[in-house]
Amino acid sequence: MRRLLLAILVFMLPAAAQAKWLEASSQHFVIYSDDQQENLRKFSDQLERFHAAVAVLLDVPSTVPSPSNRVTIYILKNESQVRKLAGDGQKFLYAFYIPRAGQSLAIVPRVGAARGELPFSMIALLHEYTHHITFTTSTVAMPVWVVEGSAEFFASAKFEDDGAVRLGRPATHRVGELRYADNVSLQELFNPDMEQRAKRRDYDSFYGRSWLLYHYLTFSKERQGQLRNYLNLIDKGVESLDAARQAFGDFKKLDDDLDTYFNRKTLTTVRIVPADLKIGPVAIRELGAGEEAIMPIRIRSRRGVDRDQALAILPEARKIAAAFPRDPVVLSALAEAEHDAGNDDASIAAADAALAIDPKDVDAYVQKGYALFAKARKADDKVAAYRAARLPFVGLNKIENDHPLPLFFYYLSFSEQGQKPNAAALAGLRRAVELAPFDPELRGTLALQAIRDGNKAEAIWGLKPIAYNPHGGKGAEMAKTIIDRLKNGGSLDDLIKDGKLQLGEGEETPPEPQPGPKK
Repeated sequence: MRRLLLAILVFMLPAAAQAKWLEASSQHFVIYSDDQQENLRKFSDQLERFHAAVAVLLDVPSTVPSPSNRVTIYILKNESQVRKLAGDGQKFLYAFYIPRAGQSLAIVPRVGAARGELPFSMIALLHEYTHHITFTTSTVAMPVWVVEGSAEFFASAKFEDDGAVRLGRPATHRVGELRYADNVSLQELFNPDMEQRAKRRDYDSFYGRSWLLYHYLTFSKERQGQLRNYLNLIDKGVESLDAARQAFGDFKKLDDDLDTYFNRKTLTTVRIVPADLKIGPVAIRELGAGEEAIMPIRIRSRRGVDRDQALAILPEARKIAAAFPRDPVVLSALAEAEHDAGNDDASIAAADAALAIDPKDVDAYVQKGYALFAKARKADDKVAAYRAARLPFVGLNKIENDHPLPLFFYYLSFSEQGQKPNAAALAGLRRAVELAPFDPELRGTLALQAIRDGNKAEAIWGLKPIAYNPHGGKGAEMAKTIIDRLKNGGSLDDLIKDGKLQLGEGEETPPEPQPGPKK
């Protein structure tokens, strides 16, 4: 395992002849790539235009997140590196996205600024980012077919030369599966249990059918308003299959209409003109020598490691830190590596060293807070230990008051001691969920607090997006079980352990299934 990880790290290091690592910083993204500056700037600009265009079409506010709550994108050399970093053996994986409060990230292969038809690596990235937008802005828990169908709908974008963005173009990368793969019926799309069985097939038309239905309901004049009605019914508690029957009517008629729609020669699209795309500037900077050297370690750590993996990369992190002892980015990355390996005192020391050089280093505050909380959980004097553990997050809150982690950990400093959270802690938890609604750990924590407070409605609201997680898995199934028991008065005693709802924390979120080979 250690040899494999070190081989991956070496593979990710930029060769001397390549361009230096750059950072592109904009309103919604931070992008790291060893690319040419002009290409990276255009790529960043296109992502901002995409965000603005989706917000226009969905009619949601295009709010600017706090700096740390932006999505960080790490661009690797090719798909092979992405698959190795994902570590789950998917042959058709092109990119993946991990939603975390204050640390959401996407891992993608080299993506050139798009001209004309998008390469699939760009489509995969836009698909994943659409999930981020919808989870951030939607007040309704959407069924999986809507989540995936909308992501395919928006990901087939086109960036036009004058700055306009065209949305709703045909998802040509799904045509093969619509024509040749195992068919997924409408009943399977609308029935969550059948839907999960359908997604476990080797290769089927789930994504293609979801895109086609979403596109049809978006543009069909005859069915105007039916999709919104369907989602409103679900939000009121109607099961997906029953909501579909009420909103769409006869499934046989809808199926026939979809076949006719699929065989049309042209499909409607929407062009969002440049004047409607309000975006900010893109700032490009070249990374220093220390930042560049530590980049493979940062990417691997942010992707997530187990203890063996953490121990495998720690010697390299220490070696780089020894070579760049005055670089706060390097020291913060070392603090993360030490904490991941279980060395919390060393993590705190590295974070303190980073903060002594740069008192506004956000990552150093976070890593020191993580390490102190880990120590507090094992401390004899928990009151004093948790009081100390709060301090880095208090310091971070003063620098960036809309960072969700200080708010969340302030709440945890009470709940992990078994104390009743005060009003400020409860308000902080709710605010953290507002800032990072895509993070399942925050939502699960809010749901448990709501259950303790007897607020079933808030608990169900918190759990619904987890239950409808497009990746499914144990967390989604457990969230559905908890919601069902809340609605029917069932006991939750067996689903709460060590002060947490048993939602499968630590379970790997599988990346999006991608199209298989064309037949």
